[in-house]
Amino acid sequence: MAIVFENGKVIIGNGKVIEKGTVVVDGNSFKFVGPGKKSPPSKKDTVFNISGKAILPGLIDAHIHICVDGSPDPMTSLLKDSVPQVTLKAADHARRTLEAGVTTVRDMGGKDYIDIALRDGIESGILQGPRMLCSGKLVCMTGGHGWQLGREANGVDEVRAAVREQLKAGADLIKLMATGGILTKGVEPGSTQFTLEELIAGVEEAKKAGRRTATHAQGTEGIKNALWAGINSIEHSFFLDDEAIELLLEMKAFVVPTLCAPYHILKAGVRKGVPAYAVEKSEKVMKSHWESVKKARKAGVPIAMGTDAGTPFNRHGENLKEMELLVKVGFTPMEAIVATTKTASEVLGLQEKIGTLERGKLADLVVLDGDPLKDITLFQKKDKLVAIMKEGRFYKCQL
Repeated sequence: MAIVFENGKVIIGNGKVIEKGTVVVDGNSFKFVGPGKKSPPSKKDTVFNISGKAILPGLIDAHIHICVDGSPDPMTSLLKDSVPQVTLKAADHARRTLEAGVTTVRDMGGKDYIDIALRDGIESGILQGPRMLCSGKLVCMTGGHGWQLGREANGVDEVRAAVREQLKAGADLIKLMATGGILTKGVEPGSTQFTLEELIAGVEEAKKAGRRTATHAQGTEGIKNALWAGINSIEHSFFLDDEAIELLLEMKAFVVPTLCAPYHILKAGVRKGVPAYAVEKSEKVMKSHWESVKKARKAGVPIAMGTDAGTPFNRHGENLKEMELLVKVGFTPMEAIVATTKTASEVLGLQEKIGTLERGKLADLVVLDGDPLKDITLFQKKDKLVAIMKEGRFYKCQL
């Protein structure tokens, strides 16, 4: 028995649109995507007329922290909470994320491998949540950015050992910390942390095991070091200069801007409990951050949607604010959608399975009541998100 969606605006995910198209799901994958109606439908098929609605691939957030709770001072909460508390919160975050239409995420640093256990629980059907790719513990220098949920390492040999530990734990990718950041007290976003040699060692170990790599890199020198080391994606990229952009293009690396992170910190501010140092650092980087993303887009650097969900007031389940911010920084609505589907799938290395509505790919999809090409904020309105499917199974259906 197939599930048929017909008469809707089919937004493929690669920039193409079928104005009145049909999408057919059979089992856990797409059987047909194209114009017109499926002819003739079987009596056993379930057919939905989605006229006036848009159907898109399941959405992808390429940068979250499932263990981090989005409270005003989440790193303090993470240190204070017990492992069972963090685990319960993380399970709730996963459910909220899927309910927002985000069917796949890349977790960029968990605590005590809770992220990996959660991934496996979702895959086995014990829990509801998005498909997860996990990095385990991020790898950082002693006292470096993210040490609260990281594996501290110093020198080439220790970095190799730290990466091997993450691989042993079951990490899907490796995250290395090239620079300082906002939420770690006493470090500056622009400062270089891991050396080029340390980054090369980490990337080499990941590549030997067939794993992709990502780096927290906000400062210019750290961004370039990571690119020279062969990193696959640059997270945040606050301070991009022309050479860094040329390197991104040459190395075929991705940028995941996470505009939401400093945006929510500044919107909430000290008055809502965000630490003063985080607000001050966000104020310093916000303008450069937006300008860097604009420059990268103009140059043709592939940019994927990622939120840094879990940072202050950047809540799980509210991920799709990032699409609105991408449009505010200069993306067209279609470009924001491609960043959240096709490009994000490429960052994860899952482009053969997800990211576009195509025959044979896994049946991840969302249906919106309205046209997101005219109003990108529709993604944030729960009453407009009328259907969510992951691998052929409905998690919401109000059609």
